[in-house]
Amino acid sequence: MSRLRAALDPRSIAIIGASENPNKVGGRPVHYLDKFGFKGKIFPINPSRPEVQGHKCYASLADLPEAPEMTIVAVAGDNAIGAVEDCAARGVKVAVVMASGFGEVDAVAGKAKERHMVEVAHKAGMRIVGPNSQGLANFGTGAIASFSTMFMDMDRAEGHVAMLSQSGALSTVPVGFLRQKGIGVRHTHATGNDADITVGELAIAVAEDPEVKLLLLYLESIPEKKYLEELAAIALDRDLPIIALKSGRSEAGRQAAQSHTGALANEDRVVDAFFEHHGIWRAPDMRGLVEATELYLKGWKPKGRRLVAISNSGAVCVMTADAATAVGMPMAKLAPETDRKLKGILPSFATTTNPIDLTAALLSNSRLFGDILPVIAQDPAADAFIIGVPVAGPGYDVEAFARDAAAFGKQTGKPLVVAATQKSVADQFAAEGTTVFPTEVEAVSALHQFLAHRELMTRTRERRAARGKAGALLDLSGATTMLNEADSLALLAARGINVVPHRLCHSRAEAVAAFEAIGGPVVVKGCSADIAHKSELGLVKLGVKTREEAGDIYTQMEDIIRKHGSRFDGVIVAAMVGGRREIMIGAHRDPVFGPVVAVGDGGKYVEVFRDTALLLPPFTATDVREALNRLRIAPLFAGVRGEPPMDVDALIDSIVRIGDLMRDPEAKVMSLDLNPVMLDSAGKGCVVVDAVVFRSA
Repeated sequence: MSRLRAALDPRSIAIIGASENPNKVGGRPVHYLDKFGFKGKIFPINPSRPEVQGHKCYASLADLPEAPEMTIVAVAGDNAIGAVEDCAARGVKVAVVMASGFGEVDAVAGKAKERHMVEVAHKAGMRIVGPNSQGLANFGTGAIASFSTMFMDMDRAEGHVAMLSQSGALSTVPVGFLRQKGIGVRHTHATGNDADITVGELAIAVAEDPEVKLLLLYLESIPEKKYLEELAAIALDRDLPIIALKSGRSEAGRQAAQSHTGALANEDRVVDAFFEHHGIWRAPDMRGLVEATELYLKGWKPKGRRLVAISNSGAVCVMTADAATAVGMPMAKLAPETDRKLKGILPSFATTTNPIDLTAALLSNSRLFGDILPVIAQDPAADAFIIGVPVAGPGYDVEAFARDAAAFGKQTGKPLVVAATQKSVADQFAAEGTTVFPTEVEAVSALHQFLAHRELMTRTRERRAARGKAGALLDLSGATTMLNEADSLALLAARGINVVPHRLCHSRAEAVAAFEAIGGPVVVKGCSADIAHKSELGLVKLGVKTREEAGDIYTQMEDIIRKHGSRFDGVIVAAMVGGRREIMIGAHRDPVFGPVVAVGDGGKYVEVFRDTALLLPPFTATDVREALNRLRIAPLFAGVRGEPPMDVDALIDSIVRIGDLMRDPEAKVMSLDLNPVMLDSAGKGCVVVDAVVFRSA
């Protein structure tokens, strides 16, 4: 935490606007510092009081016996600006500005005030949290520089979870959920408007705390990527999982987020791709942010996510299988030897295939759990387990069930969860240290998140080792120019990407010669660096069958382009290329995240069906295959109704090369659109038929 030590572990804290009343903004931090055992010096500042909550009170910063490392600015409006100026002059290291009414309400004047405070701070070597910040809370050190109401009814419940948020409420609401589960929190910080110290930069410092085992983020905007990239790299090196809830998925949500923080919204699909690229799990909602927390804290090192389900209810078995299928979690196929042993233990009317239905036999033989679990533990196909106990009461030895399940979990070292609706049943399993959910759907959902996230982190590490880091965001700002199609195809061919056989012709005679060399039928297209969409102007002719027709079309297209007032770069004569499926490959430079590559179903309906997946370079062939498998058209790649499989390997190779092209600063490619890319059967490759490339001037 050396980078921002004074923000997380200050040796002294001053509170400008300190209040005797702990229910006021200026009174809460003083109360919390005492309550949670802060060991440093506390300096309340209020010119109208000699003492605040038992601490000597000072009239101003200048009256303090020393410069505090941290100052909490708990005065409102423009008074906060003067307080920040005083802090900078006094030698304060970090100022936490709680006042609102800045960039979140006025994108011009409010942002200007924020910039002024930051400039004053930086000249003096000071950093700012906020403005519009609810504050920082480190329960490990007792440095609670926050006015959150949530902490009023909390005891010191130090744990291993860190929660960082741009929103004040969302920095503490998850803490409330976790407290209900008996899970303590070590850090909870709200950075507000991120005028200086951003949530990403602060999270880097928090990630260096060895006591943090899970890091949660709430984001409304991502104005820059560098701190989140650094955070993700540190977390992967530490094997520290990060779960992020990024709001603003809908247009209405993006507008609300902008009005809340004053920051521009990010394109949501690119946010998804960015998180995936860096091994960060994106939670869909608040429940998804916290529901699997206990699983992350178990210290499990899963090897896969094949699930085994056990219950005394056939219905629960069915619903567990449904829930697992819905999230793409495979049900493990148990070995024949496991099935044989289970048949020797269970009654004939029980189900020994996965999911395993113990039926009501559990009522008459409470040892069934204890007898079958060791057998299942030895099956190599089982990666994770769920035990469903929907109903149990008198006649059921629930205490033995819970004890056997806990022993089983320790024996295997593999993830184990329990679904139990009855509180009396759930409490006994929880007392043995087993994670319990009310329903099998919630249990499967949390288990899936945990296991899929661990797989994502592993893939991300492997990619980093194979392909390196993404690198700095290239400054390719300024004017862009469009390459004509011939130059676009030449650029791709130079990168080893297979393009349609073609010739650029500058006369009728050359068009005729090209037809004879390529062999008909051919495609004839007008070529101009001023025209991106040729079909609308009649500049694409398919199935040209004679040399005379090729020559006539050349003349017609030259006339069309010149009458349009565009540059005439010639006419392309290209082979008619067939294939099994039209694919689209596109790329552009996002202003925050840099190069983004899109791949999906192509052809003229690409904007209608929007069946695409996004990737952020650098990526591997494995990453591309994962992305292709997420497409709705993915089942077609393997071949259906007796068709041979398609040449997905060739497509993957082309996409990887596009990713490398977008990373190359010498290429200066700003965007490209390859549609269609004709994908053929296995061994026959894929061919770029049409290309539009824009480069930085």
